[in-house]
This record gives sequence, structure tokens and C-alpha cells, in this order.
Amino acid sequence: MGLSDGLLNPTKKAMVIDDCCNMIEGQLASKSGMSGMALKTAFAALKGVKPGYIPYVVEQILPQCFTALDPIWSEGVQKGDPIEYLSANRSQTADALLGVTDARVKNAKRQIVRGTYEKFRGSAKKHVEEAVPDLAKVIENYTKS
Repeated sequence: MGLSDGLLNPTKKAMVIDDCCNMIEGQLASKSGMSGMALKTAFAALKGVKPGYIPYVVEQILPQCFTALDPIWSEGVQKGDPIEYLSANRSQTADALLGVTDARVKNAKRQIVRGTYEKFRGSAKKHVEEAVPDLAKVIENYTKS
């Protein structure tokens, strides 16, 4: 069973989305300095696109994100600990996730979304790599037997 099948079933989906949004907020809160302030400002602008925009986007991209993570997850299952494997392979995990968002932003109709993404894309991998352990914890919460 792939991650999408297990994590996006109707009984878990809303909780997974909520936990992912909380994880994103927590990651942003941990950022400091000028780059942290810029990220927080950009995120606030995206939240202002319309009420519920961030949870909506998370809901839209989660299936593709979990599909992109499935090969890494499968390797981790074979190694014995898929959660640890995601964290240990942060670079590969980040590349998989950014591949999804890169494809998604190409079709973004809102200039604020496209422009904000393009502005921060150069530093995005570092931030996504930093978030992988927290994402792995979210996944673990819903994949435990």
C-alpha cells in the first residue's frame, strides 16, 4: 500500500492536512533573521490570497507528494525503518517534494503564488530538508500499526 492510500483515506485525510499545516507553521516559527522574516512575510501574503488557502493547497498537493515519496518510503520499509530513512535521505526527500511543487506552480493562475514561489525557490531545498524530520513524524503518526 502506498502512502497516499494509507494517509489520505477519508478517516485520516483531514487530520493529516491539519497536521501538515501545523508542521509548516512550526517550521516558519523556527526561522529567524532576515531570511526568516522574508519567509514569514511571504507566507502571510499567501495566506491572504483567500481564507483557507494554505489548507486547500496542502490538500491539493498531498496525493502527489505522497506518490513522490513512495519510492523512498519503500526503500525505507526494505531497510526496516521508513520514517528514519526519509530523515536520513533528506536531500532525496526534498527533491521529490520540490518536484511536485515545481510542477504545481507552473499552472498557478495567481501571480502572487507564482512570484512568491519563484523568489524563494533557490533556498527552498534547504528549508524542505530541515522540515523532513517533522514531516516524517506526521507520517509516522498515521502509519503506526
